[in-house]
Amino acid sequence: MNSPAPSVFDLCPAEKLQLVEDLWDDLASSPDAVPVYEWQKEELARRRANLKANPAPLLIWEEVKQRA
Repeated sequence: MNSPAPSVFDLCPAEKLQLVEDLWDDLASSPDAVPVYEWQKEELARRRANLKANPAPLLIWEEVKQRA
């Protein structure tokens, strides 16, 4: 008898993270193939307009780590 195919849910955390990284790298290699929906474009435009109207002070990485 054939045993069932392994599931991603059977992977250990390190293997799951590696799988996610591999999938992300694959998607990033052809960004034009990843759909960007109209609602996402609208949300990006809204956030850009908000940032332009209300510029937030920038923090360097060391400041972020200290606050955490």
